Amino acid sequence: MESKVIKKSSQSTQSRHHKFMSEAQKEAQESLNNGGIPVGAVLVKNGEIIGRGHNKRIQLESVILHAEMECLENAGRMKADDYKNCTLYTTLSPCAMCSGAIVLYKIPLVVMGENENFKGPEKYLMDHDVKLINLNLDSCKKMFENFICNHPELWEEDIGYTSHKGEG
Repeated sequence: MESKVIKKSSQSTQSRHHKFMSEAQKEAQESLNNGGIPVGAVLVKNGEIIGRGHNKRIQLESVILHAEMECLENAGRMKADDYKNCTLYTTLSPCAMCSGAIVLYKIPLVVMGENENFKGPEKYLMDHDVKLINLNLDSCKKMFENFICNHPELWEEDIGYTSHKGEG
């Protein structure tokens, strides 16, 4: 089976990916600065950012405002075909909920900052013809490692993890 994960890109493509990932990282930092979970995302169409967002689950007591979801919401309503010309940049591998939205809107390319601290259903995305690029950025990894170390309960809540402490 042919792999759909893109591993090498031209220098100009890599530069573009890092430029837009830098914007997603700014969103992640904004979330962290406001007491939230440090995940950020930007949606790019034809070389322009049309939506940005960061995780606001804590700040707004929301059950669904992951960075990717807020980013899509902030991009506004578009025709289905418009999403086919978009790339989603996110600082962390998308979770099941966000991956479902990516597949629903047929966004063809997701560029992630890292997937070591959390690996979402990447196979599901690739099985639905979404190409993935993992930039494997130390800056994204370190931000998340620090957050998980300092706020494990918030992180577990965000990913739907249930600890079974105290249960007999």
